Amino acid sequence: MTDHRAVAETLFAARRDRTAIPPITDADPSLTAEDGYAIQQDLVRLLLADGGSIVGYKLGLTSKPMQQLIGVDQPDYGPVLSPTVFDDGASIDLGHYIQPKVETEIALILDRHLRGPGVTALQAAQAIRGAVAAIELVDSRIVGWRIKLVDTIADLASSAAVIVGDRIVRLDGWDIRLCGAVVTRNGATVATGAGAAALGSPVHALAWLANTLGAFDVTLEPDHFVMTGALHAAFPVEPGDLVRAEFDRLGPLTVTFH
Repeated sequence: MTDHRAVAETLFAARRDRTAIPPITDADPSLTAEDGYAIQQDLVRLLLADGGSIVGYKLGLTSKPMQQLIGVDQPDYGPVLSPTVFDDGASIDLGHYIQPKVETEIALILDRHLRGPGVTALQAAQAIRGAVAAIELVDSRIVGWRIKLVDTIADLASSAAVIVGDRIVRLDGWDIRLCGAVVTRNGATVATGAGAAALGSPVHALAWLANTLGAFDVTLEPDHFVMTGALHAAFPVEPGDLVRAEFDRLGPLTVTFH
């Protein structure tokens, strides 16, 4: 039986030393999603011991193409830790990461507690203060991004950093599923997407997360933000790149890398 704590320590060292490790599932193909989350929880405890707090959550594998790519039929999630959050216009040192890529997302800010099971899309919508523009820097501590579901779950859902805007837009009077984004790298368009890519709607993604976390006795807190999933395929970035995402209603968001 795989020692969850030992795997978490290996992942922690990979993050610290910026050295990729073989897929966890190579060593034990019998590992389940539940094992992945148990490893993730041990990894989070190790990371929090270095400082910081949980300020939100991120969803991964929310689009059908990404699920088909990895061969799964469900999303995954991981907590967002405060040291990994950056403001609009930030410059991020890629030397801290192994094989980073960028995704554009819609983040939802909570106004009240939200706890599953049984959370409906309507209840999720009622708990939202507003939406903000967001960019996620994803990274894998698994060599060559050779991940299966358990690998990415254990590895904090492949999270690395998030860049979040400061313009909070209420959801009243518009359909967030239709919120589009155009993403450029160094002025050239590299991707487009819309809110419907995230489980059909970012609100549905939030409800899924609340219900999934409820099974682990976890409540989403007021002021938590939820990264609801990529609106397009992730693309790699290099030092010197400037990435800009232009959202309907939510406005622009930029990040540079060095």
